[in-house]
Parts: sequence; C-alpha cells; structure tokens
Amino acid sequence: MHSCTLLQDVANYQPDTLDLNTDAKAAAYWFPCFRELVGKFAKQAANSQMDDATAEQRAAQFQAAYLHQLEEHQNNIANNRGKVVLGTSELLKLNETMLRRYGFTDPWLRQKQQENASAKARLKQRLQEIDDIANEDARWTELVRGVLAGNMFDWGAQAIANILEQDSNFGLHAALERIEQRPWLVDNLDAWLERLHLSPAHKCAVIFVDNSGVDVVLGVLPFVRELLRRGTKVLLCANSEPSLNDVTSRELSELLDDCACQCDVLDSAWRSGRLLVYANGQSGPCLDMRTLPRELCDAIAANETDLLVIEGMGRALHTNLNAQFACETLKLAVIKNRWLAKYLGGDKMFAVICKYERS
Repeated sequence: MHSCTLLQDVANYQPDTLDLNTDAKAAAYWFPCFRELVGKFAKQAANSQMDDATAEQRAAQFQAAYLHQLEEHQNNIANNRGKVVLGTSELLKLNETMLRRYGFTDPWLRQKQQENASAKARLKQRLQEIDDIANEDARWTELVRGVLAGNMFDWGAQAIANILEQDSNFGLHAALERIEQRPWLVDNLDAWLERLHLSPAHKCAVIFVDNSGVDVVLGVLPFVRELLRRGTKVLLCANSEPSLNDVTSRELSELLDDCACQCDVLDSAWRSGRLLVYANGQSGPCLDMRTLPRELCDAIAANETDLLVIEGMGRALHTNLNAQFACETLKLAVIKNRWLAKYLGGDKMFAVICKYERS
C-alpha cells in the first residue's frame, strides 16, 4: 500500500458508500440483486468461451462458488456489524475473483472490441460537434453531458444491458436523450463552469475512467481534449485487470494509439507525454484509493495534480461518493439502478451525479 497525495485523511478514508453490515435496507436489496446478477454473469462467461467444452461446467461452478461466498457474507452480518465494512464494492470484486478462479479472465472481451471499433469510427464526428459550439459554457456543458451519457454504456448494469441487447443502434445521442435533464439529482455543474472561468488552468488532472467504447472514446476523450487545450496535463487511469466491460490500461493505451491520429490536440499530447495512461491497481469495477500502484502515486505527486475526476457508478457512487480529497474533485456518474437513485434522494431512472468539490 502506498500513500496517495490526493487523500485528505488517509487514516479515515472509507471508499464505500454503503455498509451492508449496518444498513439493513441496503442489505435487503443488494443480496437478492447480486443473486440474480450472478446467473447473468455465468451465462456471459460460458458464452465467451463457446469453443471450450468445459465452459458451461466451469460457469456453473463459478455461480455456485459466488453464491456460497455471498451466503457467507450475509450469514456473518451480525458478527461483523460495526467491525468490518461490507460495501457493494466487495461483492462486485468477488464476482471478478470467482470468474478468474474458474478460468474466465475477460468474459466481455468481444463486446469491448466491437464497441471500441464502433466508437473510434465516430470520434471525429463527435469532436466536430463539440467544436461547433462557440459558447464556452455551452461547450463545457455538452462535454460533461457527453461523459455522463457515455457512462450509460455499462454491461454490468441490468437496465442498460437490457437496452443494449434490444437495440444494437443505441448510441451516444440516444443516451443523451435518456439521461436525466437538469437540474440533476446532484448538480454542481454551474460551480464547475464558474471555476473554469475565474481560476487558472489546472496543472495536472488525474482521471479515473470506466467503460470501453462509447464511454471512454466519445465521452471521456473529448473532455480530456478540452483540458489539454487549456494547458492541463492529463493522467488517464484505467483498470489493471479486466472487469465487466471496463477498459483496462493496456486497452486504453492501444485506443489512444488509434484515436490520437484523428485529432491534432490529442496526437501532440500523446506523443509529447502531456497525456499519459496508468494502471489503477484495481481488478474490480470500484476504486479504493489506498491501493493505487506506486508508479501512479509517484506520478500524481510529481505532476502536482490539482484536479481529480472520477467517473462511473462503481468508482464515484458505490465508492468515493462521500470521500474527501486534497484537491478539486469532479465526480460524474449516471445512476443505472432505481433503488440506488431513491436511496440517494432521487426518483428517476438514469439520475445524474455531477458533484464538484473544492479541496
């Protein structure tokens, strides 16, 4: 474990938003939810290795092992209450751990490859749409909306998986229509716009990204390009290991090799080292800032990072929603779970979190 300079109080940092050991209502919802989800994940795992005769058997073993461990967690609630935090992040990470144990290292690889190829073909058009917006506030608003709409493309969220399975043409513009309209559930966009107007450009931004395809290519990269235009160095951080359809650091580097040539700003930054990619040390879809690799911690400190952007439900809602950091922070996510939206005070599916916090 290495100390990350972004943490305001390392000793008291608690990434998890929920604790199923102390929150009975949350436990009553999430344990059945994960019991249902694991069946869908087992099916995905088996389908990802259809040329292997053992895949269905191993997928069944994965499901049984996951359900056994889930039962253990639920049975131990009384003993662990007040002693151990059991967040949804643990149950999400358990899914990845068990998949790997039974030989499924990257069940969503095919979807990621297809969605990356499709998104790359649309990047130039999206960048032109952004450039056609002359007003700076309007442009930044569309960039933030783009990140949020891109975050809809999450195969780990059942509501989104249903949409993507039923409509193969569902894309960024359709997602822009589906997300909550302003005012959002948490809406600090105006404060973010004001900061961009009144203060100098950030020295360095570290951005923790989420999904492959539309999310990272059409949502995050245009946002990154605008920061680069302001003179801000950008460190993009992606998963060290595969998790659902989240992009990995290796995949992100390959994407930038392909995408940068479509834009002079991205190309110059990628070639000169003003745009860099780092592994975030995570093997699940959430984010624990205490487990970042030394290389990333050193880069955050050496570049005097003064802006942290955390994107996605796993990293900015299931974890880090209430965490305090030592620099300006922008947390962006679409809530793709109705129970969680209501828990956080909303009443709409695809409610938006745009939480900007000064240090």
